[in-house]
Amino acid sequence: MIRSFFRYLLAGIFLLAACKKDDDNNKHVAGAPVSVESFLPAQGGGGTSILINGENFGDTTEVEVSINGKPLKVVGSNTKQIMAVVPRKCGSGKVVVKVGGKEVSSDAEFNYIFTRSVTTLAGNGVAGFANGKGEDAMFRFNSEGWYRGSGIAVDDDLNVYVADPGNHCIRKIDSTGKVSTLAGNIAEGDNDGTGAEARFRIPYGVAVDEQGNVYTADPGSWKIKKITPEGVVTTWLDAGGETWQVAVDKSSGEVFYANSGGGAIYRSPSEGMKILVADGINVPGGLDLDKEGNLYVAVSNSHVITRYTKGTWAPTVIAGQMDAPGYVNGTGTAAKFSVPWGLAVDADGNIYVAGNGTWDGGAYNPDQSIRFITPGNWNVSTYAGSGTSGYANAIGEAAAFAGPLGVAVDKNGTVYVLDKNNNRVRKIVSE
Repeated sequence: MIRSFFRYLLAGIFLLAACKKDDDNNKHVAGAPVSVESFLPAQGGGGTSILINGENFGDTTEVEVSINGKPLKVVGSNTKQIMAVVPRKCGSGKVVVKVGGKEVSSDAEFNYIFTRSVTTLAGNGVAGFANGKGEDAMFRFNSEGWYRGSGIAVDDDLNVYVADPGNHCIRKIDSTGKVSTLAGNIAEGDNDGTGAEARFRIPYGVAVDEQGNVYTADPGSWKIKKITPEGVVTTWLDAGGETWQVAVDKSSGEVFYANSGGGAIYRSPSEGMKILVADGINVPGGLDLDKEGNLYVAVSNSHVITRYTKGTWAPTVIAGQMDAPGYVNGTGTAAKFSVPWGLAVDADGNIYVAGNGTWDGGAYNPDQSIRFITPGNWNVSTYAGSGTSGYANAIGEAAAFAGPLGVAVDKNGTVYVLDKNNNRVRKIVSE
Protein backbone atom coordinates (compact mmCIF):
# COMPACT_ATOMS: atom_id res chain seq x y z
CA MET A 1 0.00 0.00 0.00
CA ILE A 2 2.83 2.42 0.93
CA ARG A 3 4.81 1.56 -2.21
CA SER A 4 1.67 2.09 -4.33
CA PHE A 5 1.19 5.52 -2.78
CA PHE A 6 4.76 6.59 -3.50
CA ARG A 7 4.55 5.32 -7.07
CA TYR A 8 1.39 7.41 -7.49
CA LEU A 9 3.06 10.45 -5.92
CA LEU A 10 6.21 10.18 -8.04
CA ALA A 11 4.15 9.65 -11.19
CA GLY A 12 2.26 12.83 -10.43
CA ILE A 13 5.49 14.78 -9.92
CA PHE A 14 6.94 13.52 -13.20
CA LEU A 15 3.65 14.30 -14.96
CA LEU A 16 3.58 17.88 -13.75
CA ALA A 17 7.22 18.32 -14.77
CA ALA A 18 6.59 16.82 -18.20
CA CYS A 19 3.58 19.03 -18.77
CA LYS A 20 5.71 22.13 -18.38
CA LYS A 21 7.45 21.27 -21.65
CA ASP A 22 5.75 22.88 -24.61
CA ASP A 23 6.06 19.75 -26.74
CA ASP A 24 3.91 18.40 -29.57
CA ASN A 25 4.32 14.92 -28.04
CA ASN A 26 1.75 16.00 -25.45
CA LYS A 27 -0.91 16.62 -28.09
CA HIS A 28 -3.98 14.47 -28.68
CA VAL A 29 -3.97 12.61 -32.02
CA ALA A 30 -7.26 13.14 -33.81
CA GLY A 31 -8.83 9.94 -35.10
CA ALA A 32 -6.82 7.67 -32.81
CA PRO A 33 -8.62 5.81 -30.00
CA VAL A 34 -8.80 7.25 -26.46
CA SER A 35 -8.93 5.02 -23.38
CA VAL A 36 -8.96 5.25 -19.58
CA GLU A 37 -7.04 2.30 -18.19
CA SER A 38 -6.79 3.05 -14.44
CA PHE A 39 -6.73 5.78 -11.80
CA LEU A 40 -5.30 6.29 -8.32
CA PRO A 41 -6.39 6.64 -5.58
CA ALA A 42 -9.65 4.70 -5.79
CA GLN A 43 -11.36 6.85 -3.17
CA GLY A 44 -11.14 10.19 -1.42
CA GLY A 45 -12.95 13.39 -0.56
CA GLY A 46 -13.01 16.93 -1.91
CA GLY A 47 -9.51 18.16 -2.80
CA THR A 48 -8.17 14.68 -3.62
CA SER A 49 -5.76 14.64 -6.57
CA ILE A 50 -6.24 11.63 -8.81
CA LEU A 51 -3.81 10.33 -11.41
CA ILE A 52 -5.56 8.93 -14.50
CA ASN A 53 -3.68 6.55 -16.81
CA GLY A 54 -4.69 5.87 -20.41
CA GLU A 55 -3.98 6.57 -24.05
CA ASN A 56 -4.18 9.56 -26.37
CA PHE A 57 -5.21 12.22 -23.90
CA GLY A 58 -3.43 15.51 -24.66
CA ASP A 59 -2.32 18.65 -22.86
CA THR A 60 -4.36 20.56 -20.28
CA THR A 61 -6.03 22.71 -22.93
CA GLU A 62 -7.49 19.66 -24.66
CA VAL A 63 -8.89 17.46 -21.90
CA GLU A 64 -11.88 17.64 -19.57
CA VAL A 65 -12.48 15.30 -16.63
CA SER A 66 -15.66 14.69 -14.65
CA ILE A 67 -17.06 12.34 -12.00
CA ASN A 68 -20.78 12.02 -11.42
CA GLY A 69 -21.31 14.89 -13.86
CA LYS A 70 -19.14 17.23 -11.74
CA PRO A 71 -16.07 18.76 -13.48
CA LEU A 72 -12.61 18.22 -11.99
CA LYS A 73 -9.81 20.79 -12.22
CA VAL A 74 -7.11 19.45 -14.54
CA VAL A 75 -3.71 20.49 -13.16
CA GLY A 76 -1.49 18.46 -15.48
CA SER A 77 -1.87 16.30 -18.57
CA ASN A 78 -0.02 14.57 -21.38
CA THR A 79 -0.99 11.83 -23.82
CA LYS A 80 -0.80 9.04 -21.22
CA GLN A 81 -1.66 10.64 -17.87
CA ILE A 82 -3.90 13.29 -16.34
CA MET A 83 -3.69 14.78 -12.86
CA ALA A 84 -7.03 16.25 -11.71
CA VAL A 85 -8.53 17.48 -8.44
CA VAL A 86 -11.86 16.18 -7.13
CA PRO A 87 -14.34 18.95 -6.15
CA ARG A 88 -16.28 19.06 -2.89
CA LYS A 89 -19.55 17.11 -2.76
CA CYS A 90 -18.67 15.39 -6.03
CA GLY A 91 -20.19 12.03 -5.20
CA SER A 92 -19.11 8.63 -6.45
CA GLY A 93 -18.99 7.60 -10.10
CA LYS A 94 -16.88 6.59 -13.05
CA VAL A 95 -14.03 8.83 -14.15
CA VAL A 96 -15.00 10.38 -17.48
CA VAL A 97 -12.41 11.92 -19.83
CA LYS A 98 -13.46 14.09 -22.77
CA VAL A 99 -10.92 14.94 -25.47
CA GLY A 100 -11.15 15.68 -29.20
CA GLY A 101 -14.93 15.31 -29.18
CA LYS A 102 -14.66 11.82 -27.66
CA GLU A 103 -15.85 10.83 -24.21
CA VAL A 104 -14.52 7.71 -22.49
CA SER A 105 -14.94 6.45 -18.93
CA SER A 106 -13.22 4.13 -16.51
CA ASP A 107 -14.51 0.66 -15.75
CA ALA A 108 -14.23 1.21 -12.01
CA GLU A 109 -15.93 3.93 -9.97
CA PHE A 110 -14.19 6.52 -7.85
CA ASN A 111 -15.61 6.21 -4.32
CA TYR A 112 -16.26 9.68 -2.91
CA ILE A 113 -15.95 9.81 0.88
CA PHE A 114 -18.13 12.49 2.45
CA THR A 115 -17.08 14.11 5.70
CA ARG A 116 -20.28 14.81 7.62
CA SER A 117 -19.56 16.89 10.69
CA VAL A 118 -22.19 17.01 13.45
CA THR A 119 -22.26 20.00 15.80
CA THR A 120 -24.80 21.56 18.15
CA LEU A 121 -26.60 24.61 16.79
CA ALA A 122 -28.64 25.41 19.93
CA GLY A 123 -29.65 23.95 23.27
CA ASN A 124 -27.63 22.62 26.21
CA GLY A 125 -29.32 19.33 27.05
CA VAL A 126 -31.42 20.73 29.92
CA ALA A 127 -35.19 20.85 29.44
CA GLY A 128 -36.50 24.35 30.00
CA PHE A 129 -37.31 27.62 28.32
CA ALA A 130 -34.68 30.24 27.51
CA ASN A 131 -33.87 32.33 24.49
CA GLY A 132 -30.25 33.09 23.73
CA LYS A 133 -27.37 32.03 21.55
CA GLY A 134 -26.25 28.43 21.17
CA GLU A 135 -26.02 26.61 24.48
CA ASP A 136 -27.59 29.50 26.38
CA ALA A 137 -30.93 28.52 24.85
CA MET A 138 -33.21 25.81 26.24
CA PHE A 139 -36.01 23.74 24.72
CA ARG A 140 -38.54 21.33 26.18
CA PHE A 141 -38.71 18.66 23.48
CA ASN A 142 -39.03 15.73 25.89
CA SER A 143 -41.12 17.16 28.72
CA GLU A 144 -43.86 14.59 28.18
CA GLY A 145 -42.93 11.11 26.98
CA TRP A 146 -45.65 10.88 24.36
CA TYR A 147 -44.65 14.05 22.55
CA ARG A 148 -43.32 12.85 19.20
CA GLY A 149 -43.04 16.26 17.59
CA SER A 150 -40.75 16.32 14.59
CA GLY A 151 -41.31 19.99 13.81
CA ILE A 152 -38.23 21.48 12.21
CA ALA A 153 -37.90 23.48 8.98
CA VAL A 154 -35.54 26.04 7.43
CA ASP A 155 -36.18 29.02 5.17
CA ASP A 156 -34.08 30.46 2.32
CA ASP A 157 -32.45 32.94 4.72
CA LEU A 158 -31.18 29.95 6.74
CA ASN A 159 -33.44 30.59 9.71
CA VAL A 160 -34.41 27.32 11.41
CA TYR A 161 -37.87 26.94 12.96
CA VAL A 162 -38.69 24.29 15.56
CA ALA A 163 -41.90 23.32 17.27
CA ASP A 164 -41.31 23.31 21.03
CA PRO A 165 -44.31 21.28 22.26
CA GLY A 166 -43.37 21.33 25.93
CA ASN A 167 -43.27 25.12 25.87
CA HIS A 168 -46.30 25.45 23.55
CA CYS A 169 -44.52 27.71 21.08
CA ILE A 170 -42.59 28.00 17.82
CA ARG A 171 -38.92 28.94 18.18
CA LYS A 172 -36.67 30.58 15.61
CA ILE A 173 -32.92 30.01 15.32
CA ASP A 174 -30.99 32.35 13.05
CA SER A 175 -27.89 31.37 11.10
CA THR A 176 -25.61 32.37 14.01
CA GLY A 177 -27.45 30.06 16.44
CA LYS A 178 -29.40 32.81 18.21
CA VAL A 179 -32.75 31.50 19.49
CA SER A 180 -35.88 33.62 19.84
CA THR A 181 -39.60 32.90 20.10
CA LEU A 182 -41.50 33.46 16.87
CA ALA A 183 -44.98 32.85 18.30
CA GLY A 184 -46.65 31.53 21.44
CA ASN A 185 -45.29 31.29 24.95
CA ILE A 186 -45.19 28.73 27.74
CA ALA A 187 -48.93 29.11 28.37
CA GLU A 188 -51.03 26.45 26.61
CA GLY A 189 -54.06 27.51 24.59
CA ASP A 190 -55.59 27.99 21.16
CA ASN A 191 -55.55 31.64 20.16
CA ASP A 192 -54.58 33.48 17.01
CA GLY A 193 -52.57 36.64 17.54
CA THR A 194 -49.13 38.16 17.17
CA GLY A 195 -46.03 36.77 18.82
CA ALA A 196 -46.53 36.02 22.51
CA GLU A 197 -50.26 36.79 22.26
CA ALA A 198 -50.80 33.59 20.22
CA ARG A 199 -51.36 30.25 21.90
CA PHE A 200 -50.69 26.65 20.87
CA ARG A 201 -51.50 23.39 22.60
CA ILE A 202 -49.06 20.78 21.25
CA PRO A 203 -47.32 22.14 18.14
CA TYR A 204 -45.88 19.14 16.26
CA GLY A 205 -45.03 19.52 12.57
CA VAL A 206 -43.48 22.62 11.00
CA ALA A 207 -43.04 23.65 7.35
CA VAL A 208 -42.04 26.84 5.51
CA ASP A 209 -43.34 28.17 2.18
CA GLU A 210 -41.54 30.21 -0.49
CA GLN A 211 -42.54 33.50 1.17
CA GLY A 212 -41.12 32.48 4.55
CA ASN A 213 -44.50 31.80 6.17
CA VAL A 214 -44.38 29.02 8.76
CA TYR A 215 -47.12 26.40 9.08
CA THR A 216 -47.53 24.26 12.16
CA ALA A 217 -49.74 21.25 12.83
CA ASP A 218 -51.27 21.19 16.32
CA PRO A 219 -52.98 17.90 17.23
CA GLY A 220 -54.14 19.46 20.50
CA SER A 221 -56.39 21.92 18.68
CA TRP A 222 -56.93 19.90 15.43
CA LYS A 223 -55.73 22.92 13.47
CA ILE A 224 -53.08 24.04 11.00
CA LYS A 225 -51.81 27.48 11.94
CA LYS A 226 -50.02 29.92 9.62
CA ILE A 227 -47.36 32.25 11.02
CA THR A 228 -45.97 35.15 9.01
CA PRO A 229 -42.28 36.09 9.26
CA GLU A 230 -43.41 38.88 11.60
CA GLY A 231 -45.03 36.36 13.97
CA VAL A 232 -48.70 36.97 13.07
CA VAL A 233 -50.63 33.73 13.72
CA THR A 234 -53.88 32.84 11.96
CA THR A 235 -55.82 29.61 11.57
CA TRP A 236 -55.21 28.17 8.11
CA LEU A 237 -57.43 25.14 8.59
CA ASP A 238 -59.69 23.74 11.29
CA ALA A 239 -59.24 20.12 10.22
CA GLY A 240 -61.94 18.47 12.35
CA GLY A 241 -59.40 15.80 13.34
CA GLU A 242 -55.85 15.42 14.56
CA THR A 243 -53.13 17.27 12.64
CA TRP A 244 -49.66 15.94 13.38
CA GLN A 245 -47.33 16.58 10.45
CA VAL A 246 -47.29 19.30 7.81
CA ALA A 247 -45.45 20.02 4.54
CA VAL A 248 -45.64 22.60 1.77
CA ASP A 249 -45.38 21.92 -1.95
CA LYS A 250 -43.21 24.89 -2.90
CA SER A 251 -44.01 24.46 -6.59
CA SER A 252 -47.75 24.95 -6.03
CA GLY A 253 -48.05 26.47 -2.55
CA GLU A 254 -50.38 23.66 -1.42
CA VAL A 255 -50.23 22.58 2.20
CA PHE A 256 -50.20 18.85 3.03
CA TYR A 257 -50.81 17.40 6.46
CA ALA A 258 -51.03 14.03 8.15
CA ASN A 259 -53.62 12.81 10.64
CA SER A 260 -51.22 10.25 12.05
CA GLY A 261 -53.69 8.75 14.51
CA GLY A 262 -56.32 8.44 11.77
CA GLY A 263 -53.87 7.11 9.19
CA ALA A 264 -54.69 9.71 6.54
CA ILE A 265 -52.97 12.44 4.53
CA TYR A 266 -54.74 15.51 3.14
CA ARG A 267 -53.81 18.42 0.93
CA SER A 268 -55.07 21.95 1.42
CA PRO A 269 -54.98 23.96 -1.84
CA SER A 270 -56.24 27.08 -0.11
CA GLU A 271 -57.13 28.35 3.34
CA GLY A 272 -59.94 26.37 4.97
CA MET A 273 -59.99 23.65 2.28
CA LYS A 274 -58.90 20.00 2.56
CA ILE A 275 -58.87 17.07 0.09
CA LEU A 276 -58.05 13.47 1.00
CA VAL A 277 -54.84 12.19 -0.64
CA ALA A 278 -54.51 8.76 0.98
CA ASP A 279 -55.82 6.82 3.96
CA GLY A 280 -55.37 3.44 5.63
CA ILE A 281 -51.75 4.36 6.43
CA ASN A 282 -50.26 2.74 9.52
CA VAL A 283 -49.27 5.96 11.33
CA PRO A 284 -47.88 8.42 8.77
CA GLY A 285 -44.94 10.30 10.22
CA GLY A 286 -42.88 12.96 8.48
CA LEU A 287 -43.81 14.01 4.95
CA ASP A 288 -42.24 16.20 2.28
CA LEU A 289 -42.40 16.78 -1.48
CA ASP A 290 -39.81 16.86 -4.24
CA LYS A 291 -39.61 19.64 -6.83
CA GLU A 292 -41.96 17.70 -9.16
CA GLY A 293 -44.61 17.57 -6.44
CA ASN A 294 -44.32 13.86 -5.58
CA LEU A 295 -45.05 13.17 -1.92
CA TYR A 296 -42.80 11.08 0.37
CA VAL A 297 -44.00 9.74 3.72
CA ALA A 298 -42.31 7.91 6.58
CA VAL A 299 -44.91 5.24 7.34
CA SER A 300 -43.86 4.82 10.92
CA ASN A 301 -45.57 1.70 12.19
CA SER A 302 -45.05 -0.15 8.88
CA HIS A 303 -41.33 0.76 8.97
CA VAL A 304 -41.17 1.90 5.33
CA ILE A 305 -40.77 5.02 3.21
CA THR A 306 -43.55 5.43 0.63
CA ARG A 307 -43.69 7.63 -2.46
CA TYR A 308 -47.05 8.98 -3.67
CA THR A 309 -46.99 9.99 -7.33
CA LYS A 310 -48.28 13.50 -7.93
CA GLY A 311 -51.81 13.66 -9.30
CA THR A 312 -52.81 10.00 -8.99
CA TRP A 313 -51.25 9.71 -5.51
CA ALA A 314 -50.52 6.05 -6.24
CA PRO A 315 -48.30 4.67 -3.43
CA THR A 316 -44.99 2.83 -3.93
CA VAL A 317 -42.76 1.57 -1.14
CA ILE A 318 -39.30 2.82 -2.11
CA ALA A 319 -37.30 1.76 0.94
CA GLY A 320 -37.69 -0.52 3.93
CA GLN A 321 -39.52 -3.78 4.47
CA MET A 322 -43.21 -3.72 5.32
CA ASP A 323 -43.84 -4.65 8.98
CA ALA A 324 -40.20 -5.76 9.40
CA PRO A 325 -38.38 -3.32 11.70
CA GLY A 326 -34.61 -3.18 11.88
CA TYR A 327 -31.55 -1.10 11.15
CA VAL A 328 -30.07 -2.22 7.83
CA ASN A 329 -28.63 -0.18 4.98
CA GLY A 330 -29.13 -1.35 1.40
CA THR A 331 -31.01 -0.63 -1.77
CA GLY A 332 -34.79 -0.21 -1.68
CA THR A 333 -36.58 -2.99 0.13
CA ALA A 334 -33.28 -4.59 1.17
CA ALA A 335 -32.97 -1.80 3.75
CA LYS A 336 -34.74 -1.73 7.12
CA PHE A 337 -36.04 1.10 9.31
CA SER A 338 -37.36 1.03 12.84
CA VAL A 339 -40.28 3.41 13.38
CA PRO A 340 -39.04 6.12 10.97
CA TRP A 341 -40.44 9.53 11.82
CA GLY A 342 -39.05 12.81 10.47
CA LEU A 343 -38.47 13.19 6.72
CA ALA A 344 -37.08 15.88 4.40
CA VAL A 345 -36.31 16.09 0.68
CA ASP A 346 -33.59 18.36 -0.72
CA ALA A 347 -33.44 20.18 -4.07
CA ASP A 348 -31.74 17.21 -5.74
CA GLY A 349 -34.38 14.73 -4.58
CA ASN A 350 -32.25 13.16 -1.84
CA ILE A 351 -34.33 12.01 1.12
CA TYR A 352 -33.31 12.32 4.78
CA VAL A 353 -35.07 10.23 7.44
CA ALA A 354 -34.92 10.76 11.20
CA GLY A 355 -34.86 7.26 12.51
CA ASN A 356 -36.50 7.12 15.93
CA GLY A 357 -40.23 7.73 16.04
CA THR A 358 -40.93 5.74 19.19
CA TRP A 359 -43.33 7.44 21.58
CA ASP A 360 -40.47 8.43 23.93
CA GLY A 361 -37.53 8.49 21.50
CA GLY A 362 -36.16 5.66 23.61
CA ALA A 363 -32.63 4.26 23.57
CA TYR A 364 -34.10 0.79 22.97
CA ASN A 365 -34.89 1.66 19.35
CA PRO A 366 -32.17 0.22 17.07
CA ASP A 367 -32.04 3.37 14.92
CA GLN A 368 -30.66 6.57 16.47
CA SER A 369 -29.48 8.06 13.20
CA ILE A 370 -30.28 10.15 10.17
CA ARG A 371 -30.56 7.95 7.10
CA PHE A 372 -29.98 9.06 3.50
CA ILE A 373 -31.86 7.78 0.44
CA THR A 374 -30.58 8.58 -3.05
CA PRO A 375 -33.30 9.20 -5.66
CA GLY A 376 -34.01 6.73 -8.42
CA ASN A 377 -32.15 3.71 -7.09
CA TRP A 378 -33.42 4.35 -3.51
CA ASN A 379 -30.16 3.29 -1.92
CA VAL A 380 -30.25 3.74 1.88
CA SER A 381 -27.14 4.66 3.86
CA THR A 382 -26.39 6.21 7.24
CA TYR A 383 -25.84 9.95 6.99
CA ALA A 384 -24.86 10.52 10.63
CA GLY A 385 -25.35 8.77 13.94
CA SER A 386 -25.74 5.04 14.46
CA GLY A 387 -27.78 2.48 16.37
CA THR A 388 -26.51 3.73 19.72
CA SER A 389 -28.26 6.48 21.68
CA GLY A 390 -26.16 9.23 23.22
CA TYR A 391 -24.73 12.67 22.70
CA ALA A 392 -21.56 13.29 20.73
CA ASN A 393 -20.50 15.89 18.21
CA ALA A 394 -18.30 14.05 15.74
CA ILE A 395 -18.04 12.95 12.13
CA GLY A 396 -20.56 10.63 10.49
CA GLU A 397 -21.39 7.47 12.41
CA ALA A 398 -19.17 8.50 15.33
CA ALA A 399 -21.73 11.20 16.18
CA ALA A 400 -24.55 10.31 18.56
CA PHE A 401 -28.20 11.38 18.87
CA ALA A 402 -30.82 10.45 21.46
CA GLY A 403 -34.21 10.15 19.80
CA PRO A 404 -33.69 12.09 16.56
CA LEU A 405 -37.28 12.80 15.57
CA GLY A 406 -37.11 15.68 13.12
CA VAL A 407 -34.93 16.55 10.14
CA ALA A 408 -34.70 19.48 7.71
CA VAL A 409 -32.28 20.48 4.95
CA ASP A 410 -31.47 23.97 3.68
CA LYS A 411 -30.74 25.24 0.17
CA ASN A 412 -26.99 24.63 0.67
CA GLY A 413 -27.45 21.01 1.73
CA THR A 414 -26.85 21.58 5.44
CA VAL A 415 -28.99 19.26 7.55
CA TYR A 416 -30.67 20.11 10.87
CA VAL A 417 -31.91 17.60 13.44
CA LEU A 418 -34.43 17.94 16.28
CA ASP A 419 -32.67 15.78 18.88
CA LYS A 420 -35.53 15.09 21.29
CA ASN A 421 -33.96 13.55 24.35
CA ASN A 422 -30.89 15.77 24.17
CA ASN A 423 -33.14 18.86 24.02
CA ARG A 424 -30.86 20.22 21.33
CA VAL A 425 -30.98 21.21 17.68
CA ARG A 426 -28.04 19.65 15.83
CA LYS A 427 -26.40 20.67 12.56
CA ILE A 428 -24.73 18.42 9.98
CA VAL A 429 -22.38 19.90 7.37
CA SER A 430 -21.37 17.55 4.56
CA GLU A 431 -18.11 18.05 2.67
